[in-house]
Amino acid sequence: MKLGVIYGSMRENGNTARLTEEVIKHLPGVTEVDLKNYDFKDIIDQRHDKGGFDRVDDEYDRIIDQIIDCDVLIFSTPIYWYGMTSVMKRFIDRWSQTVRDDKYPDFKEKMGQKQAYIIAVGGDNPREKGIALVKQFTYICQFIGLQYKGYVLGQAAKPDDILQDEEALEDARKLGELLQKRAEMGNYL
Repeated sequence: MKLGVIYGSMRENGNTARLTEEVIKHLPGVTEVDLKNYDFKDIIDQRHDKGGFDRVDDEYDRIIDQIIDCDVLIFSTPIYWYGMTSVMKRFIDRWSQTVRDDKYPDFKEKMGQKQAYIIAVGGDNPREKGIALVKQFTYICQFIGLQYKGYVLGQAAKPDDILQDEEALEDARKLGELLQKRAEMGNYL
């Protein structure tokens, strides 16, 4: 069974990554995709064009190829202006193209076989104000068919602040333990 983490931070070793590490540190074979390390473009909406979407020459398909066979996806993003980061949003926006791409004819079906978790960290009362981000991901999961399973929200602003948020660290450890038990049973689902 495979677990994939999609990182949406633009900072190296940021608070969101540190919190995510608490979840995955004992899990085998985690596929980690750091979106900032890929050159992929914004979507050009051609859903209603006669010819559909044009092929895009970028690294987006490399990301999809890494996560398409994962059983569980963790979306790990800082909370920027009460939402996900722009790189995470750009990645998800491109799904509109992928569901119509003959290279991935069963994309939506495969996404419907996966579970999804969200890990997000913000500095302005994220346990209250981060709920809008959680709701947005819930709707995204419903639309694409992902089985939304839950979230971990942490509070941090400056580097390493997350290490002071015991509630978030405990929530992350519990999620990691749950996923580890499922992995030991041979099935994250």
